[in-house]
Amino acid sequence: MTTRPYAAFRRTLSFADKFQEFHWPLLLVIVVVSCIGIAMLYSVAGGHISPWASKQMLHVSVGLVLLTAAALVDIRYWMNFAYPLYGVCILLLIAVEVVGHTGLGAQRWIQLGPIQLQPSELMKIALVLALARYLHGLDVEQVSKPLRLLVPLVMIGIPAALVLKQPNLGTAIILAMDGACLLFLAGLSWWWILPTGTAVAAAVPIVWQFLHDYQKRRVLTFLNPQNDALGAGWNISQAEIAIGSGGMTGKGYLHGTQGQLNFLPEKQTDFIVTSIGEEFGLLGCIALLLLYAAIIGCGIRIAMAARSQFGRLVALGLTLNFFFYIMINGAMVMGLIPVVGIPMPLLSYGGTAMLTVMFGFGILMSVHVHRQVEIPRHSGIIL
Repeated sequence: MTTRPYAAFRRTLSFADKFQEFHWPLLLVIVVVSCIGIAMLYSVAGGHISPWASKQMLHVSVGLVLLTAAALVDIRYWMNFAYPLYGVCILLLIAVEVVGHTGLGAQRWIQLGPIQLQPSELMKIALVLALARYLHGLDVEQVSKPLRLLVPLVMIGIPAALVLKQPNLGTAIILAMDGACLLFLAGLSWWWILPTGTAVAAAVPIVWQFLHDYQKRRVLTFLNPQNDALGAGWNISQAEIAIGSGGMTGKGYLHGTQGQLNFLPEKQTDFIVTSIGEEFGLLGCIALLLLYAAIIGCGIRIAMAARSQFGRLVALGLTLNFFFYIMINGAMVMGLIPVVGIPMPLLSYGGTAMLTVMFGFGILMSVHVHRQVEIPRHSGIIL
């Protein structure tokens, strides 16, 4: 990949030049993982392209178009759009409370014509952009000042509270983790981090009182899944059986039983990784993790190559958001944490999740394409 001087990059970079600047290895790995997801949706449907694989092909295709479009947008435009996009997502989260669609006991979707949108997924991207926009204008010393710190804490707290009310504990946790990590990367002092961590740990008994009954059951089931193996513990018990029965090399593609015989609920969404473990074994799971590690590694390298603080924070924030998806879903299906309803990115069936992940990758690609752009450290409108 060529590196152009900043002045030339700013003035002469055409659409053709931007395509040449794409991070093609990253795009290749994204496509490979997405194709694995389609193949597994075909498998868990008993070797049929419907109902999930065919629709997921459309989701991936539209997602790649969205990725490409986002990548071609100058990173300075994303900086200008950061606050408006965050505001729109807040309004959408409020709209969920008013006209939202309820599914699986939670009110998380709104209907926009033929599109069923889950605003909490889009908020993950908007929050990273908005926080990066705010933190870009601060020096390291300013990040830890109480008045300066209050703004990002409010920016994190409002969407997290709205998402928690849906209720969607898993996404609320990811929003909080995304925000905390960006503050740390921007230079937040340990004198804030350590007391906050202690306060959060001390507040766990209080938070327990406000959890919904089904959330409490999930925690109790996590602590002792065999206590109600045919009820609340059914999902995690069947997931462990599926992964364990795959052994080292698996039963073979299309030969899984837990998913195809419907022992495993949500086999096409949150628990799709268990089908990989059953059909391809430990080696298949390791191969998948290596592909995910390659994506994360590319994201970190893109962040390190960016010349602007905004670009670095956005790239790291989006990469961390992707990592939290993987970490929480993987730990959940293995019984290491309670079930919280987080999909495995690029694998699990779902339109909103796929499109928002692709949108995030598009902005990450934009950071790479425009990595030579320098953005002044002030709060004015850019361009």
